[in-house]
Formats: sequence, structure tokens, C-alpha cells
Amino acid sequence: QVQLVESGGGLVQAGGSLRLSCAASGRTFSSYTLGWFRQAPGKEREFVAVINWRGSSTNYADSVKGRFTISRDNAKTTVYLQMNSLKPEDTAVYYCAAVRFDTRLYSLVTAYDYWGQGTQVTVSS
Repeated sequence: QVQLVESGGGLVQAGGSLRLSCAASGRTFSSYTLGWFRQAPGKEREFVAVINWRGSSTNYADSVKGRFTISRDNAKTTVYLQMNSLKPEDTAVYYCAAVRFDTRLYSLVTAYDYWGQGTQVTVSS
């Protein structure tokens, strides 16, 4: 069982930066692949980024590639999402998610077993 708690959201102007954190409970954190998703009002939850359990591989949605960076610190049982050059269309509730070991279906909501409660990111124009 893994519990996930996101933080770091807020209001930022377009072009600004935010770093989201997702703190996880549990002693098996290092065996989980971790993803970030987001959901804007009236839209479905969508994949943003993922880092595998080894920390050796990352993948990003095309819409955030080159602007966002996912990383993990196993000692702190925390996964991060550094968001730069933010745009108004990045406005959403951001969620972290976890699944044990690897998944080829990392961009799908249904691939993950554990979810945080979300943190709001609002980018003003």
C-alpha cells in the first residue's frame, strides 16, 4: 500500500515556474513507477510524465516535453515535477500516481494503482 500526497501547486504567471512534490509513504517506494497526470475542468485526466522504478527512464507528453522535468529521490520517498515556461493551458489539478515496477501502459490512468488527492496549478496570462 502506498499513500501519495502532492504539494507545491499555486498561482503563477505565464512563463513562470513551479515545482510539484509528491511524498509517498511505505518502505517499497523504490519499487514503484511514478507518474504525473493532470485534469482541467471539463476534461479527462491526461498523462503528463512518468519515471520508472529504477529511475533510469522518463517519458513526457508532447505538450510538456522540453518544459517539464520529472525526477525522484528514493531516500526522501518523493517524486518531483519541475515545470518551467508555464502556459495558461497548463492550468489543471495535478495528480501523482504509482504502480509497482514497470508498466508499458504508463500513459493510461488505468495502469496505476495508487493516486494522490491532487494539487491545483493555475497559470494566468
